[in-house]
This record gives sequence, structure tokens and C-alpha cells, in this order.
Amino acid sequence: MTAMEDALRLESVSKTYGDRVRVAALENVSLSLPYGSFTAVMGPSGSGKSTLLNTASGLERADTGRILVGGQELDASDETAATRFRRGRIGFVFQSFNLLPTLTVWQNVLLPARIAGTSVDKRHARRLLDRVGLGDRLEQRPAELSGGQQQRVAIARAIVTRPALLFADEPTGALDSARAAEVLMLLGESVREYGQTVVMVTHDPVAAAYADRVLFLADGRIVDEMRAPETAGVAARMAAFRTGKVAA
Repeated sequence: MTAMEDALRLESVSKTYGDRVRVAALENVSLSLPYGSFTAVMGPSGSGKSTLLNTASGLERADTGRILVGGQELDASDETAATRFRRGRIGFVFQSFNLLPTLTVWQNVLLPARIAGTSVDKRHARRLLDRVGLGDRLEQRPAELSGGQQQRVAIARAIVTRPALLFADEPTGALDSARAAEVLMLLGESVREYGQTVVMVTHDPVAAAYADRVLFLADGRIVDEMRAPETAGVAARMAAFRTGKVAA
């Protein structure tokens, strides 16, 4: 597979933190994710999951290696250029929601398109909000919503412009099992219907089982992967990390 065929490609990407004591958060990570794929990223605490998301999306600059999105290299050294690059290609769902408190649900969902100066299908936006159970909350502000409701707004906002690449950091962490299932099915539909590529960090084997593929990280390296994952198999693999039966 060539870089032009990949939605996301990492080539020997490394990232280290600290001055006196250096900690390798990522170590020579290489991967290729095709268009229209749904990948879950799992691993123990401190394994490099969030760093992988942040460097792959250009929110942080890798120390070494190359990152290509749709065959084009992402240069995080120029923050303004990186922001422009991300705006047209990448969507985000953060653990902290990142909703603007002064805007309504409807305004928050449409905000990325307005910032980018692009049009948005308002019927599609309304369907998304109906789908995540917020069709009757359009005029409410984030402070009037629960944490789970705010997360659903953030997910609708990330999907509404149909970015080619969507990064999600624990997108179901604040949701009950029923709402989590709805959100995960919505992410799956965005892959199948619109050809979006989803990369999701999660600690939940149930959530990971919605993906096509699970990547397992340990000590900043990809140590294993699972295709067509099932909940029991993912849970067993994570249990092996906890008991020290997996060598990084």
C-alpha cells in the first residue's frame, strides 16, 4: 500500500518528554490506516496512546519520523500551517469536550464549519443530533447539559463536516452503556457510509469490539494487533498486560 492510498501513515515516529529524565512516549512507531477503516488503540496507562493521537493529528510535534494524512506530510513545526491543514481534513473528539460555553448546542455543532468558511448540511446536522438524543436540546448551552450530553454534542460536532480522518480520545467514557452503543454505531456508520477513517483511544473492550482492528501499545511501541476484534478477546489481551504476561 502506498502513502497515497492511506488516510493516515506514520513512518518511524518517536516522541520523548522531559529534560533531565527522558521518557520515550513513542518509539519508532510505524503504521498505515486505509480510508474507511475504524481502528481502536489500547494499552496500559502510560503506554503512549494519547501521545500517538496527539502526534498523528499534529497537536504535538514528533521528535523524529514522518506523518502523512491523505499522502500529504503534516508539519507540526508551523502551528498556523498545521491548524489550516487539520481544519480541512481532521475531526476531533476530546475527553474534555471543548465546547464553547456561550454557544448553544446547535451553534457548537456548526462552529467548525463556520470557522473553516465552509457550508454544512443542516439537515444532516439535525439528524446527527436527533440520533444522539439531543434533537430537543438545540437551544441549550453546555452548562445546562450533563457530561454525557456534552460528549454527544462534541461527537456530533466532529462528524458533521464529514472529515476524512476522525480522532476520538475515550469518546464513550462519560456515557452509559446504551448511549455509548449509539455513539459507537454512529462512528461505525460514518466509516461505512461516508468513508471516514476513525482512530479511537479507549480502555473499554466493548467499545474496541466495534472497530475493525485494535492496536495494542506498550512502552511507546505497537506490540500487537487484533483484526475483527471481539470483546472477550480484547479483554483477555488487556488482562495479560495487567498480569505482566505480555512482553513489550
